[in-house]
Amino acid sequence: MPALLITFLATTSVSLLAMRLAENIQGRINFVPGFFGLQLSHNPGVAFGLRIPDPWQTRIIVVALILVAIAAYFHQESKNRAVAFGLILGGAVANLVDRYLDGTVTDFISVGTFPTFNIADSAICIGVAFLIIESFFDR
Repeated sequence: MPALLITFLATTSVSLLAMRLAENIQGRINFVPGFFGLQLSHNPGVAFGLRIPDPWQTRIIVVALILVAIAAYFHQESKNRAVAFGLILGGAVANLVDRYLDGTVTDFISVGTFPTFNIADSAICIGVAFLIIESFFDR
């Protein structure tokens, strides 16, 4: 439980702080011109800008978060799995808190033609990838 809680709190905190700092981005900041940079964007939808009509969008997000929390509680047999669930839950809660504040999620990382995303989105994807990799070693 400590690994899950520490990862959850760190992921939520860093994600929300980065979102607040990203609000100050003016235009695009290029690190690798034409490929990688920072650019402020506000996403009213869910993953990849997919929009589900309200109030269903919020309900689906909250139900999914509750289901992941339940899975985390019952399936954190290893430290790796606990960290994975902490990343997923931390990222999801950060996005939910950000969405609650103004109805959108603050995205700011731009890579190639991929939709703009944030640290919370990355944490969720990394957590899911960890769970998938872990599942191969559980056999």
